[in-house]
Amino acid sequence: MLRSRSAGFTLIEVLVALAIIALGLTAVIKALGDYTDATNYTRQKTLASWIATNKLTEISVAPAWPSLGDYDEDVEFARQQWRCAIEVSETPVTNLRGVDVSVSLVAKPDVVIHKVSALVEPPAPQGFLPPQWSAPPSGGEGGGRGERG
Repeated sequence: MLRSRSAGFTLIEVLVALAIIALGLTAVIKALGDYTDATNYTRQKTLASWIATNKLTEISVAPAWPSLGDYDEDVEFARQQWRCAIEVSETPVTNLRGVDVSVSLVAKPDVVIHKVSALVEPPAPQGFLPPQWSAPPSGGEGGGRGERG
């Protein structure tokens, strides 16, 4: 009489299957970690960009021209503490100053996340009003587009 083999997996087959699943899950976990790191980096880069641009805008519209030199300023933005390292330097053009704003986290001030540079001109004199631009006349000479008289 012949004995039939019982159905099922051997211990070796189960261990090989578990090893394959473990390798696959390890790859998935690593990919998720990389994705999380990339998302966090992109978020910090975006926030640092906004902070640097805002700081340059503040400097450019300030009533006083920025003084030459380096200084730091701490900012709270998006529930985090950020450090703006601001460098104001002379340029070959008399009426322009170079401004570099480097943004980092206060916890890691040596790691610059984003840097923006701009040229800043002196503020307008007291009482200076910008020109009032008016629309061209709608009729009469030169009033129509593409029309010939």
